[in-house]
Amino acid sequence: MSYFLGIDLGTSAVKCILVDDQGNVKASHSVEYPLLQPQPGWAEQHPEDWWNGTAACIRQLLDKAAVSGSQVAGIGLSGQMHGSVFLDRELRVIRPALLWCDQRTAAECEWIESTIGAKELGRLTGNKALTGFTAPKVIWLRNAEPEHYARTAHLMLPKDYVRLQLTGAFGMDMADASGTLLLDVANRRWSPEVVERLGIPMEWLPPLYESNAIAGHLLPAAAELTGLAAGTPVVAGGGDQACGAVGVGVVQQGIASVALGTSGVVFVHDDTYQADAECRLHSFCHGVPGKWHRMGVMLAAGGSFQWWKNHFAYEELKRAEEEGRDVYEYLTELASTAPLGSEGLLFMPYLTGERTPHPDPQARGGFIGLNLRHSKAHLTRAVLEGITFGLRDSLELVKASGIEIKELRVNGGGARSGFWRQMIADIFGYPVVTVNSTDGPAYGAAVMAASGVLNQNIEDLCERWIQVVDRVEPNADNQKQYERYYEVYKTLYPTLKTTLHQLSDLASL
Repeated sequence: MSYFLGIDLGTSAVKCILVDDQGNVKASHSVEYPLLQPQPGWAEQHPEDWWNGTAACIRQLLDKAAVSGSQVAGIGLSGQMHGSVFLDRELRVIRPALLWCDQRTAAECEWIESTIGAKELGRLTGNKALTGFTAPKVIWLRNAEPEHYARTAHLMLPKDYVRLQLTGAFGMDMADASGTLLLDVANRRWSPEVVERLGIPMEWLPPLYESNAIAGHLLPAAAELTGLAAGTPVVAGGGDQACGAVGVGVVQQGIASVALGTSGVVFVHDDTYQADAECRLHSFCHGVPGKWHRMGVMLAAGGSFQWWKNHFAYEELKRAEEEGRDVYEYLTELASTAPLGSEGLLFMPYLTGERTPHPDPQARGGFIGLNLRHSKAHLTRAVLEGITFGLRDSLELVKASGIEIKELRVNGGGARSGFWRQMIADIFGYPVVTVNSTDGPAYGAAVMAASGVLNQNIEDLCERWIQVVDRVEPNADNQKQYERYYEVYKTLYPTLKTTLHQLSDLASL
C-alpha cells in the first residue's frame, strides 16, 4: 500500500501524518520546538528548528507506523502563515524568522498604506496592511536592521523553507502567498505594482504554484535524514488555514469552517474572487486550484483558553496528570456548571492584539462585569463565550458580504469539546458539524499531495475521503439569550479602545 505524508509546520510543533490511498490516517506524530519572544509583542523562531524538528518527526513517524520510506508516494506541506524567512545568496538564514503573531510592525503598516493608499492597496491585493503580514516585516528589516536587509537575497515563508531543505527548490503556493501582501490575489501572480512601490526586489520572491502542483523532489541528503526515498515528489501545499479547510472538506460554496487552534479562523469557500470593499475580511486564494476564500482571524482563540489553563488551572492540571486525562476536559466540565452568560460576565479575548474585525496590535483582553458571586467556573465559561463571540464578529462580516452559509465545520483542538460545539451553534445560529478527519492542516496537506501525485481533483478526493460524523443544532432558547449578550459584547472594544491603548503605552514605558 502507498501513503501520502502530510506535514503541518505549526507555531509550537510540527505534526506529520501518513494517509493511505483510501484517505485513512495510518499514524501521526509531533515534535515541539521553542518560540522566542525577545521583547513584548515580538514573536520569532529559528528556521533551523523547523527543519530539524521536521526531519526527526518524519523518521519517528515512519518507525511508529512501521512504514518504509519507499511506500510514501508523495509529500504535502502546510504551515503557519506570514512568517518571514530571510536567506542570503548562499541560502543561509540571516536572522530568526518573524512570525504571524509578531506585532512590531505597526509603523511599517502605516507607511505602506500611506505610500500606496489604503484603497489602492485593497484593490491590488484584496487586503489591508496588517502587522502579522509579511511585507511589513520586510520593511521593518530594512528600517531596523539594514545590515541584514543588505544581505537578503531570498524571502520565504515557513513551510517553504522546509520544502527548500527537502528538495533544494524554491517555490510558494498561491494560498500562502496571499498573506504576504505582495500577491495580486485576483489574478494569482505577484503584484509588480506593490513590489515596485514598496521597493522590494522582485527577484527575492519565489515561483508560484497551485497547492497540488509538484514543486520539487526529495534530495538524497534529505532522504537520508528523514528515512524517505530520494526522488519522492513534494507538492506546493498551502498555508495552514487553506490546508485546514481542505482537511475538513470546505471546498464548495455554502460550507464554512471555524478553526479553533491557537488563533481562531472563520473561513468560507468562494468560487469567485470578491474582495471586501473595506478589507475587513481577508480575501485569499484557496488551496483548491482556481478558487478563493474569505476569512476572519482572531489572534488568540485557543490561545486565550491556553493562557487561562496555564495560569489558573493548577488543580485541573494536577488531576489531569494523576488521572491521565486532557486538562481541557476538566475545564470545559467546570465551565458547563456555570449558567449561560456567566451571570453577566464577559471576556475580551484580545490577549495578543487583534486582527478581525479590529485590526489593532494594541487591543488588550479583560474580564468585564466581575462581582463577588463569580467563581472559577464563571470565569472559565466566560473565556469560552468571549472567544466564540469574537469569532462571531467574523461570521457577521461573512454574512454581510453576501455569501450564504448552510453549514459550519468545526476543527482544531477546541472541536473535541461537545460543550463548546453546542455553544458555537447557539451563538452563531447555525448547525455545527465535525467530520471524520481530525488532523486538520496536516490532513489537507496529505490530500493535496494525493491530488498532485494521483492527478485527481481535490474536491473529488474530499468527497470520497471526508464524511460528517456529528451534527449539533442550535438551541433556540440559548440562541435568544446569547443574542442579548452578543449585543453588549460588540460595544466593549469601541468603548474601551482608548483605555486599552493608554494601558498598552504605559506598559511599554
